[in-house]
Amino acid sequence: MREKTRDNSKNNTAAAVAGAVAAGPGVPGAAAEGDAAAEAAAGGQEASSGAGQELPQKAPDRLAVLETIGRLEREGRFDVDAEDDPPTIPLTPDMVDYLQVKPGSRAKAKAAYFVARKFVDKLLKEKKLVIKEVHGMENLNRIKSGAVITCNHFNPFDCFTVEHLFQCSEHMGKRKLFKVIREGNFTNFPGFYGFLFRNCNTLPLSQNKKTMYLFLKAVDTILQRGDFILIYAEQSLWWNYRKPKPLKNGAFKFAAKNNVPVVPFFITMEDSGRIGEDGFPVQEYTVFINEPIYPMEGLSERAQVDAMRERNYELNRETYEKFYGIPLTYTTEG
Repeated sequence: MREKTRDNSKNNTAAAVAGAVAAGPGVPGAAAEGDAAAEAAAGGQEASSGAGQELPQKAPDRLAVLETIGRLEREGRFDVDAEDDPPTIPLTPDMVDYLQVKPGSRAKAKAAYFVARKFVDKLLKEKKLVIKEVHGMENLNRIKSGAVITCNHFNPFDCFTVEHLFQCSEHMGKRKLFKVIREGNFTNFPGFYGFLFRNCNTLPLSQNKKTMYLFLKAVDTILQRGDFILIYAEQSLWWNYRKPKPLKNGAFKFAAKNNVPVVPFFITMEDSGRIGEDGFPVQEYTVFINEPIYPMEGLSERAQVDAMRERNYELNRETYEKFYGIPLTYTTEG
């Protein structure tokens, strides 16, 4: 099934603000631009950035990130971020209202979504966020309960894509999409993006045990009442890395405990005909929403988690190999 997204729909992009909140390091200077990690350093300059315009040089910081990604892949350290995270300030229970019980929390969320609508519309209009095709929207639409959404994590703006499609789905206006984020993004991220991190249906992790108790209770409540949670099961953000990475257990534990499905998203990338300000080709996204993965009856919770995680990774691998036409291999040594 091939579907076009409504990139310029103000109603659908209103809630896409929350896409920024799950982003990892490097958000302020980020856009949905750049080539794949394995290819970006070598080519892509032939794409046109406009008639008679000199092509920008590839940004040194992006080249350094690509080198780091290559090293981490060789070392097999797939769960380590390739860019520096903001320093973490401990999140205490009084600093967060996970379920937006307080009127002030709901007011801030409403304001944040309103402000971000124009921001997201601008990204789409200027083609800094390009959603070329969507496959499998029916797999998202058919969910009748709460659910966990997983997605490969390769750009601070891939969250915008997931949120945008959620708002294009039949769940719009009926259910909410929450996002799990790291502690430092909530407590110590400055400026506009920090405002989004703190106020757009986010579920920050914490090193504080009392706060994590509230986090876990909130996750159960959200899923049991029929809402969705986006969790990056890969854990790390590798800029424009096209391969699927190994998955952690957390997302699948939440799904198994609450007897809800996992909806696996996998986003592929292609170079467009435009060069971004960082000197790399702007990427066009094709989004695959694969069939939901349900906890298997008759298994222990641990066995359910293992089965769901392995199936999610297999679907990611199959999608990668079919789209790019090459087998999935890693450069991991030893």
